[in-house]
Amino acid sequence: MNVLLSTAYWPNLHYFYYLLNTEVITIECCENYQKQSFRNRTQILTANGKLDLSIPIKNLSPKQPIKEVEISYQENWQINHWRAITSAYKNSPYFDFFEDEIYYFYSKPFKFLMDYNLEQLYLIFKLLKLKKEIALTSNYEKDPLNQFDLRDSIHPKIEFNEDVNVAQLLKTPYYQTFEAKFDFNPNLSILDLLFNKGLETKAYLI
Repeated sequence: MNVLLSTAYWPNLHYFYYLLNTEVITIECCENYQKQSFRNRTQILTANGKLDLSIPIKNLSPKQPIKEVEISYQENWQINHWRAITSAYKNSPYFDFFEDEIYYFYSKPFKFLMDYNLEQLYLIFKLLKLKKEIALTSNYEKDPLNQFDLRDSIHPKIEFNEDVNVAQLLKTPYYQTFEAKFDFNPNLSILDLLFNKGLETKAYLI
């Protein structure tokens, strides 16, 4: 299967399911930027419940391609995001194992959102010892041929139940740091699964 995905900030498990179970991975880099999507947003579980972390971006020109979208540093969002992640997962079983690699993304500036998100994918592949290659689109196609188009399907406002088998898998509980306070929260950022399951992340998703 050849899957076509949008870029995403520490993508959720729905997104990673397809990354791990697909032969050909293509990420869209020629579409126009879309607000209020996972392109610059991720969701983690904190002591106060689910929390959205959003990357601020610089002012956009009309119909600006996603590959040209620049990250804004007018506010200290990297510090705030890292504090939130640390507070949420410092007591999780595998936080100490991956802390340094994840902190890298909050210790230096990246100019483009696409580059930032891609580097995160490559890191997860490395940590999970996955041999995966990612292709990038060279032009935008509204209705691509021979590709499973998920660019607009993995979205904060869309339930991940279009495939019953996938939905069932992603709702399968695993240990979460605040499970004593909350019912199981499915389909969070890959960070939630990684910090709580470690290298078993791969087995959970395949």
